[in-house]
Amino acid sequence: MAMYFVGIDISKYKHDCCIISAVDQKIVSKLTVKNDKAGFEQLLTVFNSLSNPEDIKIGFESTAHYALNLELFLENAHHSFMEINPLLIKEYKKSTSLRRTKTDSVDCESIARWLMTVEYKPHSKGFYHSYSLKSLTRLRDRLIRQRSFYLVKITNVLDHTFPEFKPFFHERLSKTALYLLENYGSAEKMAKMNSASYEKLRSLSRGKFSPQQFIRLKELAANTVGVNNSIFDVELNSLLTLYKSLIKEIDTLEKEINRLIEEVHPHYMSVPGIGPISAAVIYSEYGDISNFSTPAQVLAFAGIEPGINDSGTESHGGRMVKHGSSQLRYVLINCCLPLIRFDMTFAAYYAKKRGEGKPHRVAVTHVAKKLVRVIYALERQGVDFNALKLR
Repeated sequence: MAMYFVGIDISKYKHDCCIISAVDQKIVSKLTVKNDKAGFEQLLTVFNSLSNPEDIKIGFESTAHYALNLELFLENAHHSFMEINPLLIKEYKKSTSLRRTKTDSVDCESIARWLMTVEYKPHSKGFYHSYSLKSLTRLRDRLIRQRSFYLVKITNVLDHTFPEFKPFFHERLSKTALYLLENYGSAEKMAKMNSASYEKLRSLSRGKFSPQQFIRLKELAANTVGVNNSIFDVELNSLLTLYKSLIKEIDTLEKEINRLIEEVHPHYMSVPGIGPISAAVIYSEYGDISNFSTPAQVLAFAGIEPGINDSGTESHGGRMVKHGSSQLRYVLINCCLPLIRFDMTFAAYYAKKRGEGKPHRVAVTHVAKKLVRVIYALERQGVDFNALKLR
């Protein structure tokens, strides 16, 4: 069947489309559809009247989020599409007779004709999971930063009211510590806790909170150098409410992230050190790794390609070079830490780099490069991780 190229100019409320036949390079149809279900179905009807989905090449410029619903619709209808850097279309228009005008009609035609001049590289399959995981993992990251912010604020209040509290709990706000702050709040009230209070704490901690710890905490509370002020009590209660709400929201997000990544279940989840959350970030940033032709491209996407590392992955100030996906780079580096501890091959590789005189962070970055090459091989070959094959 005949092949067709479709250029779509994306906007908030409507999409302008131009369809060109590959046979004679003439415009078959130009139409405008609304950014709603009726508009999408209208477009699909036109596509169905032309050819099979595999013979229709669709392209549109990368936009903020206005194309999302159309992308999901096209994927569900088994149509591929290619997202295009707007700068490429701008340069193409400069080289054609269409350069002097700027209309949506001209833009969609330029996109369609540009598609005819390049290798068609459709967006990866599994777009829904990739987009969803990117949204959820990045939101989780923001909420974790907020949680850390409120933890600092809670610590600041405790420094005034009960500075001995957090050191007693080894600087952590465990479930037991949160319960105490929520139900007693001030050192004055904790100093007056009774046996019933202890039984509740023992139950909450599953027997880990000993009588000796209970007595010690009461002594610290009774002799604290902190001040008892009702303003601090109000502030602490407000901060605790915000902190706990963030814990709840993060937990909800993580459950959904786990569900989505399990549906995809990439092979690199079998690598020790890559848990569901890390795998979700990797998948959301890379998408379908088969879109990358070489491991070097995968490394470059994360900003840890060999060309940078050969001259040192750190600048003169000791900071890693900042380019590529920072979220992806952060997760890859963190995944390497357990690998170095528990996998002999990666541990030996890290030791080799350290033996070459490389600082810890540079050596870990080299391990991350090796990990990326492993991830690439697993997905390209469709196999799970096997440490024995690395030796």
